[in-house]
Amino acid sequence: MAMHFTTLVAVVCATVCGAYSQSIVFDDAPGMGRQFDGIGGLSGGGATSKLLVNYPQEQRDQILDYLFKPNFGASLHILKVEIGGDVQSTDGTEASHMHNSWEENYQRGYEWWLMKEAKKRNPNIKLYGLPWGFPGWIGQGTRSPYVNVSMTADYIVRWINGAKVYHNLTIDYVGIWNERPYDISYIKALRATLDARGFQNTLVIAADEKWEIATDIQADPALAKIVHAIGCHYPGTLSDPDAVSTGKQLWASEDYSTFNDDVGGGCWARILNQNYVNGLMTATISWNLIASYYDNLPFYGDGLMTAVEPWSGNYVVETPIWVSAHTTQFAFIGWNYLKHDSGVGKLPKGGSYVGLVNPTWTELTIVIETMTHNHSLCVRPPLPAYNVEPQVVTVSLAGKFSSITEMNVWYSKLGFDGAKDILFEKKDPIKFVNGKAQLSLGLDEVITLTTMTTGQKGVYPEPPPSQPFPLPYTEDFESYKPPQEPPNLAQQFGVYEVTKLPGPHGNVIRQLSLQAPIVWCGGSGPADAGNKSLNIAGSRNWTDIYVAVDFQLPVINGSLGAFVAARVDEGGCEAFAAHGIFLFAFPDRYIVTNDLARTKTLKEGSLAFEAGEWHRLGLLVQDGNVQGSFDNKILFNMTVPALPVSGFAAIGTDTFGLADFDNLQLTGPSEGRKIMSKHLHSKSLYFEKEHH
Repeated sequence: MAMHFTTLVAVVCATVCGAYSQSIVFDDAPGMGRQFDGIGGLSGGGATSKLLVNYPQEQRDQILDYLFKPNFGASLHILKVEIGGDVQSTDGTEASHMHNSWEENYQRGYEWWLMKEAKKRNPNIKLYGLPWGFPGWIGQGTRSPYVNVSMTADYIVRWINGAKVYHNLTIDYVGIWNERPYDISYIKALRATLDARGFQNTLVIAADEKWEIATDIQADPALAKIVHAIGCHYPGTLSDPDAVSTGKQLWASEDYSTFNDDVGGGCWARILNQNYVNGLMTATISWNLIASYYDNLPFYGDGLMTAVEPWSGNYVVETPIWVSAHTTQFAFIGWNYLKHDSGVGKLPKGGSYVGLVNPTWTELTIVIETMTHNHSLCVRPPLPAYNVEPQVVTVSLAGKFSSITEMNVWYSKLGFDGAKDILFEKKDPIKFVNGKAQLSLGLDEVITLTTMTTGQKGVYPEPPPSQPFPLPYTEDFESYKPPQEPPNLAQQFGVYEVTKLPGPHGNVIRQLSLQAPIVWCGGSGPADAGNKSLNIAGSRNWTDIYVAVDFQLPVINGSLGAFVAARVDEGGCEAFAAHGIFLFAFPDRYIVTNDLARTKTLKEGSLAFEAGEWHRLGLLVQDGNVQGSFDNKILFNMTVPALPVSGFAAIGTDTFGLADFDNLQLTGPSEGRKIMSKHLHSKSLYFEKEHH
């Protein structure tokens, strides 16, 4: 008897299966392997969920269901989030709960909202917080968060306490400093502070880089007692022998980081199995959770799915969502892997399998993958060559599992060379006789055999069609409550929040960083523009654009200058090296440059205004021509032949320090020319000189 599942064929073995088949055995008699700690996604680590919060509620709820709702889509077990530090951490900055030592606010950013939405859908999801960087005051004049370990521990535990007090969220795990040096005295101070404030159940994952903390754990019994699991990033499915010998749980606490096409789906399928098969890793967390940041920012298109158009509501459910479901819908935190060679291992002709069992040993889930090398490449690390061939295997159930006569089947085959994907399809159950059945396995397949009956391929109507960023775009920020981040503006350096001011301007957005943060990436000094704030919007593909905004530089703690910009060609960690056309306004002069760092001045002239005054700054870029205006008077009209071809619109500040912005206007060149034409009637009195 045979059942055809496209390329998958299951054959019942009445007595002994044919000699052409090799057995893979699932047997509880040798005991259990390690406890399964779950599959997760990482929001943040670079403002990667930035655009999601701005979606229309209908589509936003659908997206969240695909990520978190049990038995629906990816059905994730863990949500890891960045503890914002006012620092660029890949695709933008996320706000700290304490910009300065004298203030706290637990409504900033979108991670609180996201954690609550995840918990609403799955009360059992585990929450994990990790800092990428820290506000500058933590370093006390240095670039290290470990100058005063008690103060830094207090800062982190305040975030954990804020989650509980203000949002009723329990943080299950906390890390040290993403992919940066750890400090043992700080880890001990963090544990002591957690315990002293009632967070004994918040477990420490360390150190979120590679396996190097294993040797310190072996040498320091007190540290060993503190660290719950060793978290490694991009392990390539391999763990270090020293880490294994500690006896600690081993996590791929950040992994994947790969474009979410079919090759990315193959990467994810392979590592979800082989992180345990090869490396005994019991949790795997994807960077990132969802690709929800502007096109052409670093690692655009990573994530388990894509949602980059809040203005249209369009989103895409990508292959990794359904690859995740093969494990997440049929195995849960607290289950156990079977032992190697008794339910975990490599297939005879390439590929892998894992068996997972619930705590009462009444449910069994088997996940098999046959990902070929070129169809499962991850962005990192390099993948050594290997071969996978079509093969026939006998699934042999022994011990307590020998009485199973039927298992449910879920099947995926990734389509390459023009073939169509088959993603997470429920097939007819597979029958077992005398505990045996044969499977004919093809290439690039994922098969789940399970006694669980609760799986579902969730579906919603097609989202609205894709649309470009809408122009003209105006924003007065009046519809937002402080301290929300400005919608559709993606801060790259500095941190911006909606702030209510007395007087006619009402709600504005305020840049709040007063000093350089303890950076994770990017520059941090005047030579590399790291002392500036930068907030981008729109599209990296914009060529001709008009950008205008009202601004003021507060009298106390104010930035030295503000700017508008167009054709900004860099974001993320390299944003300090961004080129484009930048119009800076200072109280005594304006400067036009073609880079954020102001290394090359194209033109400058005189201005005269005071701190605390509101003024309007405008910039029109069309082809190789640039016009600038100040308070609706033309400052200059010039030709710049060496502009970047395209880039984002932007606003920002010349130094860290307070600055307020209002009435942002982005429009195409035709409308921009009309606006500038009106400005010509108010002839500029400002002296200008050109630099060559």
